[in-house]
Amino acid sequence: MNRIEESGLGSVIVFGIPRNKDSVGTEAYAKDGVSQKAISGLRENSDLCVIADLCLCEYTNHGNCGILCEDGGISNDDTLEQYAKCAVAQAEAGANIIAPSGMMDGQVAALRTALDDAGFKDVMVMAYSSKFFSSYYGPFRDVVFSAPQRNDRSVHQMPCGNRREALREIALDIEEGADIVMIKPAGPYLDVIREARCSFELPIAAYQVSGEYNMIKAAAERGWINEDCAVMESILGIRRAGADIVITYYADKIANMLRGRS
Repeated sequence: MNRIEESGLGSVIVFGIPRNKDSVGTEAYAKDGVSQKAISGLRENSDLCVIADLCLCEYTNHGNCGILCEDGGISNDDTLEQYAKCAVAQAEAGANIIAPSGMMDGQVAALRTALDDAGFKDVMVMAYSSKFFSSYYGPFRDVVFSAPQRNDRSVHQMPCGNRREALREIALDIEEGADIVMIKPAGPYLDVIREARCSFELPIAAYQVSGEYNMIKAAAERGWINEDCAVMESILGIRRAGADIVITYYADKIANMLRGRS
């Protein structure tokens, strides 16, 4: 945490890896859950803006983003009830921004209502509005043990070839009360970022995901590219496309580069 603040970064996003998992992701909204502990610790010991990722995939024993029906599909309404509990628990722990990443229908409206009813009107919602069904998530899922054991996430994530649907989803999330909208992954979807920037006034976040990070890292380790130059070029491309906020595993490296540190 000290390293992060010393680098000049002003915000972090928190993901939880619980010790115990169950079919409904109970640990995700437990007051003593791993995410809630991390959030409260960050708020008590730093001035960082704390963003809380909200999904059930890390917390369920089946790895899916929601509550499963008997037939193995995801129950959208039951999942929204769990998401609402998670949002309130994260806000109570001190999160400044709640970032729902499960891509359930109506999730932004459900969280906004739950937060407002619990007295957290100032807590913002950063919606994963255009989260594409992507192979670039693989390294992250391995790290947090969240790969789905049944089905895949194509039923609720965006098809990679459909830009119009991505823009419709952004518009819906804005209508439901999102304060920030996100496109994920960033690099393969610069056209979506650009069109969103031209179409909407809200801040736009873009997530340079684990696969993008690892491709640069692996190529640099093999001497094929200059890592520092490739990192900066990739981030400038995302910013040039129109992103106001970039989430990246290279954040501290970039901050130090900008401050003239190695």
